[in-house]
Amino acid sequence: MKTVFDFMKMKKRGEKISMVTCYDYWSAKIVEQSDVDCILVGDSLAMVMYGHESTIPVSIDEIARHVEAVRKGAPTKFIVGDLPFLSYRKGLFHSMECVEKLLKAGANAVKLEGVDGHEDIISHIIKSGIPVMGHLGLTPQSVHQFGGMKVQGKDDAAIEQLLAHARTLEKLGSFSIVLECIPQDTASIITSGVSIPTIGIGAGNVTGGQVLVLQDMLGMDPEFSPKFLKRYLNGFEQIHNALNHYNAEVKSTSFPSDEESY
Repeated sequence: MKTVFDFMKMKKRGEKISMVTCYDYWSAKIVEQSDVDCILVGDSLAMVMYGHESTIPVSIDEIARHVEAVRKGAPTKFIVGDLPFLSYRKGLFHSMECVEKLLKAGANAVKLEGVDGHEDIISHIIKSGIPVMGHLGLTPQSVHQFGGMKVQGKDDAAIEQLLAHARTLEKLGSFSIVLECIPQDTASIITSGVSIPTIGIGAGNVTGGQVLVLQDMLGMDPEFSPKFLKRYLNGFEQIHNALNHYNAEVKSTSFPSDEESY
């Protein structure tokens, strides 16, 4: 299993970090056998697994349950558990209860969005011996404040603020930062402006690594096609065809054959 120190070494060597977001046992078993460096159990499961329109509805107990399932499927992968909406904005005690749930479920680290107003929480989590991954740019839990899923960090003031936030996260002791939906030039400024790794999603290839949702990269939802997404498989079509093939064989009584019968 990789550690936070391995990720720092990769940053220094200029070696890219690969991360995928997955949420359940069966897919984690596949990731476990792959060369992918680490797993994020993200609050995006609200949309991918439960059909919500945003990440906001998902609870800490739901994420912890998915972390537990992923850990069983991927016992040797470094796992980051997402702290969901408002879980770290209700005071120190509640925040640490949420962190405790993710760690006891099997996470190696936690991720949280932004930095303003919860610097003390971040510091306390890290001083408690728990690695923290930051998240800047388009932070989906703030979707209402942004007025939708929009690219961030376009002008000089926004770039300056993002860089300041990244340096604050570094100073507090975060081991890495996700940069979501920001221009590649902005991502380059931030990546070179901090010593910790950056992991991009919609931030170009200048970051220290990349993260994609497993279902997205496998093409499971043909209606979801943001600019940053590359599909490595047409999973929807292949599974759709397999289901229809199964249905046809059931109807024609060619399945089960003698080979599948006792």
